[in-house]
Amino acid sequence: MAHGTRNPYPTVDAIIELPGDRVVLIERANPPHGWAFPGGFIDVGEPAEDACLREAHEETGLEVTLVALLGVYSAPDRDPRHHTLSVVYVARSSGEPCAGDDARAAIAVPVSSLAERTYAFDHGTIAADYLAWRTSGSPAPLRPSRSHA
Repeated sequence: MAHGTRNPYPTVDAIIELPGDRVVLIERANPPHGWAFPGGFIDVGEPAEDACLREAHEETGLEVTLVALLGVYSAPDRDPRHHTLSVVYVARSSGEPCAGDDARAAIAVPVSSLAERTYAFDHGTIAADYLAWRTSGSPAPLRPSRSHA
């Protein structure tokens, strides 16, 4: 995967909704370890939507349908390895997840338990934004950096 050295790395994440008011989480096999929504890097020449579908399938075995754009997450410290920018989608599927690619585990959890978990990256913020979106239908709030004002 070739990335420029002066720009954030583009990534995608999917909040995959399943029947029974559940969503999919993966346990990361590689550092940084922890629970996260399925996702990964966008390949050169690949639209973000296609990358999200691909990454969801690679990490969970699920075929998903994208239903909404939750938001864009780009805080420079969101990933301890390097600066990434993630486009986060809400998706739906009807299957059961099975860990693949770099996921140690893939599980379906009740939506009601999302706030109780500890996450890798900024996925706790993404989970909170998703819970708010379910109530309001509004995308994630804008979070401009005050250091550049």
